[in-house]
Amino acid sequence: MIYLDEAAVRAVLHWDDLVAAMEDALGRFSTGGVQQPVRTVLTVGNDAGFFGVMPAIAETVMGLKSVCFYPRNAGTEHPTHMAVVLLFDSKTGEPLAAMDGRLITEMRTAAVSAAVTKRLAKQESRILGLLGSGVQAQAHLEVLSELYEFGEVRVWSRTPEHAQRFAREHGAKATDAQSAVRDADIVVVATSSQEPVLRGSWLKPGAHVNAVGACRPTWRELDDVAMRNLVVVDSRGAAHAESGDVIQSKAEIYAEAGELFAGTKPSRPSETTVFKSLGLAIEDVASAKLVYDRSKEMAVR
Repeated sequence: MIYLDEAAVRAVLHWDDLVAAMEDALGRFSTGGVQQPVRTVLTVGNDAGFFGVMPAIAETVMGLKSVCFYPRNAGTEHPTHMAVVLLFDSKTGEPLAAMDGRLITEMRTAAVSAAVTKRLAKQESRILGLLGSGVQAQAHLEVLSELYEFGEVRVWSRTPEHAQRFAREHGAKATDAQSAVRDADIVVVATSSQEPVLRGSWLKPGAHVNAVGACRPTWRELDDVAMRNLVVVDSRGAAHAESGDVIQSKAEIYAEAGELFAGTKPSRPSETTVFKSLGLAIEDVASAKLVYDRSKEMAVR
């Protein structure tokens, strides 16, 4: 069994391959080709952090991610998310690799959003609004910029200095939340907020939203008005168990992302759409398999 640190993961993980791998993995998930439970999450101390265990089995590979989520780490030297992914051969049970999962979590989250955005956003989208200015905002900007030619990128953060720094580094415009969303074609909500930061009344008709925070049943990023639009999730089971945005708004779920990828549900880019992402074990395992395969190819060269 080999160990791959974050530098080794970064050397082989690229957006085009990863987006395609996420489409395939989620398509298999939604058509019954993946076995995985809703993740187990333990609370650490007095809500200081959360420790999650996420196993999944697919046809040729299986594995699990152990992930720590410490919201209070935001703005410190420690990431809010840290993880390790273990990869096994599903035919023999042989351990194949252990690898750092922080970057995998960051990139696969954005890659899934990008894959869904391709199905639900208009191809002529030119304005991107970012609510949040952390690693997920940056990752989403990177991957979405490979799909769309944005003429304007706006960013908001609860900490204005963070938004201003992000704007300087990425050629964006720092603004208030409502101004970031108004008339935006694509909106990314990537915060650690436990209360809504996006109001549905701000969205223009036909906008697409990727919401990747608020991963607990009592947490919200989007208000009820936003959740009355066409809602896509990564997993119905996970959404009904973990997503405060879905649970508290009693939102009707149109489809899983994998149903769009597998073609069992039609895409509806003419409508205002919301993708509520929680993150699935199969995304991590499929990403780890991609890293493992690319690492072996590089070793042969």
